[in-house]
Amino acid sequence: MPTPTKGPRLGGGPAHERLMLANLAAALFEHKRITTTVTKAKRLKPYAERLVTFAKRGDLASRRRVLGLISNKGVVHELFTDIAQAVENRDGGYTRITKIGNRKGDNAPMAVIELVLEPVSAKQAVVAEATSAAQRDADKKEAAAAAPAAEEAPEAEVVETEAAEAPEAEVVETEAAAEEAPAAEEAPAEEAADESAKDAK
Repeated sequence: MPTPTKGPRLGGGPAHERLMLANLAAALFEHKRITTTVTKAKRLKPYAERLVTFAKRGDLASRRRVLGLISNKGVVHELFTDIAQAVENRDGGYTRITKIGNRKGDNAPMAVIELVLEPVSAKQAVVAEATSAAQRDADKKEAAAAAPAAEEAPEAEVVETEAAEAPEAEVVETEAAAEEAPAAEEAPAEEAADESAKDAK
């Protein structure tokens, strides 16, 4: 439980104080907001928020711990089902204290303590969205940095392949030139043989 505060207790003894805090927490969970003195509200805040944290866990051990403090099973059921679902996206700050002035009879400072059941504020949602967008951009940059390295390797392979294919093309051209050259040499020899035959006639 929360660290005890210094100074006088709320009740006559420690057991009385524990019972007062348990009853205040049960009333808070049942009605969602209660009016009490500022001192009791400040002492109730960490006590109630710890019980809400147990409710968010939702397991059997947490339920039994809460039942050890609050004896009303209906209130505990509401805490574990309705309230825990309403604050599941909130990391803390499940209660809010608002001062409302002094009490008429003894001039005690009064306050309203209530559960914060609204969804997370728009500003926090924008901050969360900006954080996720920055993370996505960082992931895209990493992927973009990795992609050019992967693309450069195939280009180098293509250049090497073209260089490897080039000698084959030269060999083919050389073979074609070699075939043409003997044919060119044979043609003048045939012409000379034809001329010599004409001269013999």
